[in-house]
Formats: sequence, C-alpha cells, structure tokens
Amino acid sequence: MHSWNEKVIVITGGTSGIGKALALASQHTGAQTIVIARSSEGLQALETQTCGKITAIQGDVTDDTSVKDAISTVINKFGKIDVWINNVGKSCRGEARTTSVEEFRDFIDFNFLTSVRCTNAVLEYLIESKGSLVNIGSLASKTGGFYMGPYPASKFPLAAYSHQLRLELESEDVHVLLVCPGPVARKDSGNRYDVDNSLPESATLPAGGVKITRLCPDQLAKKILRAVKKKKKELILPESARWLFAISQLSPRLGDWIIKLKSNRS
Repeated sequence: MHSWNEKVIVITGGTSGIGKALALASQHTGAQTIVIARSSEGLQALETQTCGKITAIQGDVTDDTSVKDAISTVINKFGKIDVWINNVGKSCRGEARTTSVEEFRDFIDFNFLTSVRCTNAVLEYLIESKGSLVNIGSLASKTGGFYMGPYPASKFPLAAYSHQLRLELESEDVHVLLVCPGPVARKDSGNRYDVDNSLPESATLPAGGVKITRLCPDQLAKKILRAVKKKKKELILPESARWLFAISQLSPRLGDWIIKLKSNRS
C-alpha cells in the first residue's frame, strides 16, 4: 500500500475496537492518520502506543461545532482529507417491543445521525480530493436479530444513506463504502452487557447469541483499507452473510427461519 504515503485518513471513535484497529492499520500503510474521539485518556494512550505517529484530536461527533472544529484542525495541519471513516457507534441488548422512544432516539442519533453530521461537514473536502467516505455499519444494517434492542433500527438507516450518497456522489468522483461486519473478537465478549432477568443468558453473547464467526479486528481493518483502495461499494463480513441477506430478500420467511436456526436462545 505504498500509494497511501501521501494520504490523509480521518477516523472517528478510533480509540478502541474496530476504530483502533483501523487507526493502527492506516498508520502502518504510511498514511497520515488522524483519530477523533471524546476520550482524552484513550487518545493519549493511542499516541503513546504509536510514538506520536497518529494525530489525536479530542472531539464530540454528536456536536456540530465540535465536528467542524476538528475538521478545521485537520485541514489547517494537513491541507486535505482523502479518506473519512465514520466509525462511531454503540450497541446494547434488549427487545424492540420493550424499548422506549427515548432509547430509539438516542441510538439513532449516535449510530446514524453522527455519520450524517460528519459527512455534511467533511464532504466539500472529499469532493476536492476525490476521496473516499467510509461508513462502518454492521450486519445489523442488513438484518434484524434477537435481543438487539434498538441497535438494528439505528444501523439500517446507514445502509440506505450510504446507497443514496453512492449514487449522488458518483459524478463528483467521491467513493462511498459501506462496511457491514459481524461481531469482532474481543476480550470482554459475553461480559459487555447487563441484561434483565427477562432475557436469556445468550442475549449477552456476540450477535445476541447467533452462531457466527467472530472477526479478527486487525484482519478486518486491513480488509477495509483494501476495499477503500479498490473502491468497493460494500464490504460484508463474514462473506457467508451475503447469502442470508439475498435469501431474506427473496423469502423473508426462509430468512427468519435461518436466523432462528442459528440462534442460541437458551
């Protein structure tokens, strides 16, 4: 990836999980890598880990002014933005039927509207550089599941938004990539969520207990960067999930049956 040496890549929420793996992978390509996050401790740890090779900017992507200030900092220092990665997101456990309007609103704001806010602010610079916009979604951007609470409803809009942008920005030579990864391997798998007694223990597991291969975050990050370089429109991992999405479009009944078959609901 020697052609990345002069690229400027910005990642939101890059202090943990997929975002951190993306930041480290980007830095290893030789690109100028910038991470925007709220956690000062996480940003400082990332700078220390990379000996200052990653530029850390404290910012809040739920706030318009903070986003604009962070982008201005990047432009003032580097003069351009070639790749912008909307990575910020959060998940939870619960059932849609018992999720309040306020909880849905909070998740939609954080998992979807943050991407809209950042995209609106950065788009002029991506048009200028003929760059890439990357939206990190989830398999939940394409399908529902058990015990996912408001999460799928907050990720589905990102898929539609990415598709619209893909069509609208083609004439501007701006590449749009939607990434839909399954759960990544992490040390706290199975311990991340507090669930009430009405939900089974499997609700605490990755993907709400659906039997699916957990992705290595480092390998996932490399595949995302390769997809950016090749200007792919979508990256769905594991690839076998594509079959479920295709089947569900043709037969929702069969798609639901497959999800139930793969779910550990005990």
